[in-house]
Formats: sequence, C-alpha cells, structure tokens
Amino acid sequence: MKITEQTTTEKTIICLEGRLDTITAPQLEKHIEEHLEGYHRLILDMEKLEYISSAGLRVLLALQKVMTKQGSLELTHVNETNMEVFAMTGFADILTIVQ
Repeated sequence: MKITEQTTTEKTIICLEGRLDTITAPQLEKHIEEHLEGYHRLILDMEKLEYISSAGLRVLLALQKVMTKQGSLELTHVNETNMEVFAMTGFADILTIVQ
C-alpha cells in the first residue's frame, strides 16, 4: 500500500492506494501513530484504495475513537466495493463518509 500525506494549517489529507489488509494495516497504523498529535481535521482519501479487510476496519475504528477526542475524521472518495463493506459492517453509521 502507498500512503501519501498533504498537510495545511486547516487539515491533513492522507491518500491511500492499494489494499488495506492484514499485511498493510500495520503500515497505516504506524504512519498515523507517528503523526497523530498533529492531526486536528484528518481526511482519508480512499479514491485509489482497492480493498479493505477487517484488519483495515480495526485501524479505522481505533483512529475514529482518537479523532473524536482531538478533532474530526472524514473518509472521501470511497468506491462502491468499500462502501458495501462499510454498510454491511455498520461502519457507515460510525464513520463520516463524504462523497
């Protein structure tokens, strides 16, 4: 998975590309932990995210809990397949998804 980050004074956008699964979820988790204190408005751009597994959902859930305390978390450009995963697991009700 490829992770790129763009930060302005107002927000941080993390673009995810590839698969967020058991192998790559720790990579995202590590990236977020290294920068977490600087996040106030965090946007995860999932336009190029092809797949998300339960390991990826776990990372998103943990991130949502933290960001609720220190700012906000939004997911953008969620493709149809990943949106179905969020809907079936109930994550669509937990996460802020902006299309």
